[in-house]
Amino acid sequence: MEEKIIFHSDNGEEIEFFVLEQTKINGNNYLLVTDSNEDEAECFILEDVSKDDSQEAVYEFVEDNATLEALSKIFEELLDDVDIV
Repeated sequence: MEEKIIFHSDNGEEIEFFVLEQTKINGNNYLLVTDSNEDEAECFILEDVSKDDSQEAVYEFVEDNATLEALSKIFEELLDDVDIV
């Protein structure tokens, strides 16, 4: 899976990410995204925080270190050729 998604920041700036993988854990949707298509790109994990009745998905960066570590391991298992540091 490698699709582009565009997020709009609070100040209206467009931010483009490439989606590497997605997963659902305990009813929550998560995306592993990168800011570049290069080999040594920076990765981020986003959580879908939108309401059930929302027509658009709302994502926030996962910032809790324990959650990031657990999700990183899951994404590494889903993507055989990727190391998340």
